[in-house]
Amino acid sequence: MCALSCYPKRFGPILKRSFYERPTIEVARALLGKVLVHGEAAGIIVETEAYLGGDDLASHSARGVTNRTRVIFGPPGHAYVYLIYGMYECLNIVAEPAGQPGCVLVRALEPVAGIEIMRQRRRPVSQA
Repeated sequence: MCALSCYPKRFGPILKRSFYERPTIEVARALLGKVLVHGEAAGIIVETEAYLGGDDLASHSARGVTNRTRVIFGPPGHAYVYLIYGMYECLNIVAEPAGQPGCVLVRALEPVAGIEIMRQRRRPVSQA
């Protein structure tokens, strides 16, 4: 992974953890239009989904703290990557203050750099 010293300044400043330490719905909306950078690949976040924990039964944290969900209850700004349906990797970003569950699923990016790298990172689609 690229060190912070080679972060492309053209994409704006790196968000501080305090950006994520607020209500999950606010974070989900505020992430729209931000650029997610991983090494030489980057994309504009164009779709997000807020998971609130507690009464939100769609949230992984709805059943409380487990080994799998511990990160969602941790400090804001951490990435939580998981596999669904045995084939798709999903990226959540922890929101809310530590101890309070909440995360934002990054549902879609518009590539702005490194699209070939993104293609190589994707799992091949099986032929039906």
